[in-house]
Amino acid sequence: MKREIDSPITDHRSPITRANSSDEFAPGASEWPEGLSRREFLRLAGATLAFAGFNSCTKQPLERIVPYVEQPEIVIPGKPLRFATATQYGGFGQGLLVTGYEGRPTKVEGNPTHPASLGATSVWAQADVFDLYDPDRAQTVTTAGAIKTAGDFWDALNLAIEPLRSNGGAAFRILTEPISSPTLLAQLARVLQIFPAARWCIWDPLNRDNIGDNEVICDFSKAKVVVAFDSDFLYAHPYALRYARDFANARRVIEPDGARMNRFYAAEPTPTITGSNADHRIAVAAQDILPLAQRIAADLGVGRAAPKNVENEDWVAAVVQDLKANHGQSVLIAGETQPPELHTLVAQINAALGNIGQTVSPATVLSLPGNNMAFRDLVEEMRRGAVELLIVFGGNPRYDAPADFNFAEAFDKVKLRVHHSMHFNETSRHSHWHIPAAHFLESWSDARAFDGAISIVQPLIEPMYAGVSAHEILEAVTERSPRPAYEIVRSHWSGQQPASDFEAKWRQALSDGVVTELEPPAFSNRAESPASASPFREGEKTEVRGSQLEILFRPDVSVRDGRYANNGWLQELPRRFSTLTWDNAALISPQLAKNEGLKNGDIVELTFRGRKLRAPVWIQPGQAKNSVTLPLGYGREIVGRVGRGVGFNAYALRTSDAFWFGDGLTIRKTGKRHLLVSTQHHHDVQGRGILHDGTLSGFLADPHYAQKAEELPPLDETLYDPEEYPYKGYKWGMVVDLNVCIGCHACTIACQAENNIPVVGKQQVAVHREMHWIRVSTFYSGPAENPKITHQPVPCMHCESAPCELVCPVGATVHDNEGLNLQIYNRCVGTRYCSNNCPYKVRRFNFLEYNGNLSPSEKLVKNPDVTVRSRGVMEKCTYCIQRINAARITSELEQRKIRDGEIVPACAQVCPVEAITFGDMNDPRSRLMRLKRSPLNYWMLGELNTQPRTSYFAKLRNLNSQLVRSD
Repeated sequence: MKREIDSPITDHRSPITRANSSDEFAPGASEWPEGLSRREFLRLAGATLAFAGFNSCTKQPLERIVPYVEQPEIVIPGKPLRFATATQYGGFGQGLLVTGYEGRPTKVEGNPTHPASLGATSVWAQADVFDLYDPDRAQTVTTAGAIKTAGDFWDALNLAIEPLRSNGGAAFRILTEPISSPTLLAQLARVLQIFPAARWCIWDPLNRDNIGDNEVICDFSKAKVVVAFDSDFLYAHPYALRYARDFANARRVIEPDGARMNRFYAAEPTPTITGSNADHRIAVAAQDILPLAQRIAADLGVGRAAPKNVENEDWVAAVVQDLKANHGQSVLIAGETQPPELHTLVAQINAALGNIGQTVSPATVLSLPGNNMAFRDLVEEMRRGAVELLIVFGGNPRYDAPADFNFAEAFDKVKLRVHHSMHFNETSRHSHWHIPAAHFLESWSDARAFDGAISIVQPLIEPMYAGVSAHEILEAVTERSPRPAYEIVRSHWSGQQPASDFEAKWRQALSDGVVTELEPPAFSNRAESPASASPFREGEKTEVRGSQLEILFRPDVSVRDGRYANNGWLQELPRRFSTLTWDNAALISPQLAKNEGLKNGDIVELTFRGRKLRAPVWIQPGQAKNSVTLPLGYGREIVGRVGRGVGFNAYALRTSDAFWFGDGLTIRKTGKRHLLVSTQHHHDVQGRGILHDGTLSGFLADPHYAQKAEELPPLDETLYDPEEYPYKGYKWGMVVDLNVCIGCHACTIACQAENNIPVVGKQQVAVHREMHWIRVSTFYSGPAENPKITHQPVPCMHCESAPCELVCPVGATVHDNEGLNLQIYNRCVGTRYCSNNCPYKVRRFNFLEYNGNLSPSEKLVKNPDVTVRSRGVMEKCTYCIQRINAARITSELEQRKIRDGEIVPACAQVCPVEAITFGDMNDPRSRLMRLKRSPLNYWMLGELNTQPRTSYFAKLRNLNSQLVRSD
């Protein structure tokens, strides 16, 4: 570790955070000089202002404004345009709608017509636009540190390929990430057809190879019982957005009449978004989940005899009882981290329960070209010197390959190494050529979703740098001189259609974001059965018994496998459960911490299979007793200035025989400490009127239980005049449904993207100066070993009787005529009285000039409809007033009222479970008022009588009576 707690807190060396450190002010600027009276200070200050006034009269230099020579027909200055496109997650497509201003994309939303997104997006899709403008992106073609052109690379590639043609490319290898693009697969098949002896390999450090042929698509909207074995299907699955929507629809409750909820059981070793939403969750070591499933299968009459010494007997009995009672109406799902045996067993159980064809169906098989090989075999060939040309598309195998493969040594033995990636990374540093990849918002392509839906990826901006697409490189391999990506993609699609009607169908596909009438590109040399990209040989296991402690390797919930390590939005986004920012930590259970005498931030030495690593620990409630979780994706050495030196590299301990988990871990307390920064320090509401939760049975017995948790004062018991503002027009409000909120934090980062919220850096977060307008609090109840977990998004409440307004000496925080609690930035003098008086703690103050030193490219991500705030100004949630105003203008032009659902704030639009509803409280027929009238609706801290416009639905759990604790 680089920093210890007894060392000064230093900020990260980044263009974003360096400007936000205390170095913004000159040394001694905050000190009062000796011998200077207040009278003298005021005299000098007045003189300074006078001279500043003289300076303002100075004539400014002339600047020439160049207009459009010919303005594009569809471009209206200041008016956004939205285009359908797609991004990829785990190799599978997710449909998007991207907003752009004059050719500058600023905001990503989900495509409501795409079956895999349904209008929602993930935190990574939101952050992709920030990556587009990253000043640390690779900008030029380089070789041996020298800057070259793309033409130089095409020439060098042709020279290298020509000698390989004589033997069919026997020494030619291609290494890619998972691919679903029909055009790219067709091009790859063409390359392998021209070079029949060449081989193709897939490497993904977060691969799904354990699932094998048991990949399925689940319909959670029909399932009455869901059982998850170490599966984070609501957050980290390629189909997570659709799964989350269907799962939430099966748990949504408004009124007691006809109220129904599915029942969800989860077994996992470390808390996940999915597991935290279970009605009954148990913390089980990863290596014990297979025996647990075998016991359930045996009790259902499936499979062989199960082990008898399985713990959690009562949980198993409850699961079996519910599964038997809901034949054909249940879903069992296993995570990709579990061994193939479990996936095969789960498939057998689903079949035995009659779920196949009802709630579970086989996933569409993705056809891949032939000539593929396993990653281990590729490494062995490189080590022997049998590979003369290796082209690596994306990824960073030199950083994330299994430690026992010694990929770095083998990689250096390849005669010509080419790496194509958007950022210059560890693999790029050791390649002969690095080719900057075009961002998906800069280039044409196509993508296939998990369910088989295909989208055309269309750009919204011209390439900012000298980036090229993978399509162009593969065409250069076969044709020597590549065409633009648009021509390549279009020609592959047009080749499958009659020429007469292609253009109309092509335009329709671009407009809809989903291809419905065109046939995708095809190829003939398909593999009979896709080769596994897994590093394991057949018969090897992913865990090895041998000691009490178990090590787990899991993707970080923000930076994933490390590809987003240089993204400031994601680095500062609080990690789920721990709420850590700008770091990773070894997650340990409260029991293990007590046994080893460890506290948060203590540095331990981890020893696993003869390899050692030092890491700080974080005590995580709900962690399996003897499991230690290491988040991947940190400890980067060759990365941009934001991600360099952040955290520790867990890949250093990850081996092929313990890819996801394994036994044999030992830990040793070193006596040193590391500063870990967290945004939430209290996870127990202790009966305060913040969080109301209960059970479905309790709600049916007493529907108004949520409104009885605290005694509310009379509404007229206030310093305000209740009749002062009648709000004859619109009266905006919001409801947050805690019953369906899964705690994914997508609302937090969508708000950041929409409202120009700055990144402040670790130093500022450490002193509680984070700037997010909407936080997602996580609360625990019950024993720390296995608590119930509830998530609660907290934006500004927009109180009718707002405590912040009374104390502002300059009237900078006010009510408007529609009831919004607004901040007038140019009035604010920074007293912070409003923040002190806010009981919800949702106001944010610009202590420093957080936006002062942004690079020119970073400024392009700012939303032009939202003011960029400066130092000394308070800010907070505005209900996305810029969207309210846009809808108001449109309705006035059309001479009508704003329709219900026409205004969707950024937090509501991104939400995969539609947990946030916004609307007009003066419209009794609106969806918002239907929710406001529900007995589940309550005010946070209602006893204060602030009368918030933002209210909550109480959290419900559908508990099995056999598992209800006596306490």
